[in-house]
Amino acid sequence: MTSTPHDQPILDKPFVLDLFAGPGGLDVAAHVLGVPSLGIEWDKSACLTRYAAGLDTLHADVSTVRREAFESLPPEINVLAGGPPCQTYSVAGSGVGRQALDEVKGYIERLMAGVSDKDIDEELKKLSDPRTALVLEPLRYAIQATRSPNRGNRPYDVIVLEQVPAVEALWEHYALVLQKTGLPDGTTYQVKVDVLDTETYGVPQTRSRAVLIARREGLGEPFLPEPTHRAYEAKEWNRRNGQAAAALAHQPVLDEEIAPEPVTRRGKAEGPQPWVSMRMALPGRKKPFLVRSNYGSSGNPGRRGVRTDQQPAATVTGRISRFVVFEHLDENVVYEGPRFSMNEAGMLQSFPPEYPWSGTAQAQQVGNAVPPLFGAHLLSAALGLPAPGPQALRKPWVPATEEQRAKLRSHGCGAADDCTASCPRPEDQAPPRPTPRKKQASAE
Repeated sequence: MTSTPHDQPILDKPFVLDLFAGPGGLDVAAHVLGVPSLGIEWDKSACLTRYAAGLDTLHADVSTVRREAFESLPPEINVLAGGPPCQTYSVAGSGVGRQALDEVKGYIERLMAGVSDKDIDEELKKLSDPRTALVLEPLRYAIQATRSPNRGNRPYDVIVLEQVPAVEALWEHYALVLQKTGLPDGTTYQVKVDVLDTETYGVPQTRSRAVLIARREGLGEPFLPEPTHRAYEAKEWNRRNGQAAAALAHQPVLDEEIAPEPVTRRGKAEGPQPWVSMRMALPGRKKPFLVRSNYGSSGNPGRRGVRTDQQPAATVTGRISRFVVFEHLDENVVYEGPRFSMNEAGMLQSFPPEYPWSGTAQAQQVGNAVPPLFGAHLLSAALGLPAPGPQALRKPWVPATEEQRAKLRSHGCGAADDCTASCPRPEDQAPPRPTPRKKQASAE
């Protein structure tokens, strides 16, 4: 259940440190709220997008910064935020992290008990996928803050985390130890954890996220953001629009069988507004359209989900560029039209129009990002600030000038026009390749 919001700022000068910052979802959210932020991101292309957008950035590995450069971070940072990489935890990923949940919980207990970083690092090397351990980094940063001479050993006042729903159990364990055990220096927090649906905050897609909001003891009880829009219910939509949707979805040109989409929503939010449809989010699309997603329905990858422009988008992932868009020739015939541009894909994630997507793998950047509008609701609730209005991210984004980009990159990479030896390499966090099985010799 969400708590009643209280628009009472709890910090005089909030300053956000965004871990695993990606192309800027939480930083854009902070910008909308008038809150400064600094993002740490290891992917070069995501950093190029951030520089182009004018966002303060460190092109670095989160773990390396904690171990080797924590004292160089601005001491006035008082809000820790982030969304650790979700590939090993998400339904679309490998699932290694889901299998390691209990093991990771044990590492949480050991960190809070004050076990040395060196010992923890040695044990984490045993994990089959190193990205699984990254979900521990926010806690390790919170602990490191209390050991930082540059900060005067001052803990973070607020912690805001989001991840795929499979990580809710870990966030619950975070909450348990932050409230009951406390950090090794004795600092405790009040914490709220839940799984929220982004369309209930005005994001034009159905996407569920496990969130954690924590406030240091003495700053008041935290609350989750109040939904502003109604939840999307697939069964209800199909019931009300079944005949018309079925006629469109089974046009011969689609050449697919469509299975009914399962309902996975967690109940109906009584928001004052209907959810935002793709048509509302993409005013540049003048013709009515249908979208066939790249992933299957009802556990069958051969059955591609189809939605009309009157519905919110399916979850935007790194495969958004593979979504097929069909436009109406007339009321009875549809044909394949242009697929979503990166600008449109970003807008379905609630990024402002004309956000300067840069570098390679732009679809992956879009799919991995925190939806900025959702992030703004999380941060506003965590900090006691007024919730963003529905038009907060509708204005085109003003990109950084070449001079501004050079200055940002000089700070983030160490040079104004290129990466340096201090920047991480992509292979540093790549999961290990599976060892090929040896073929058994046939019996003679």
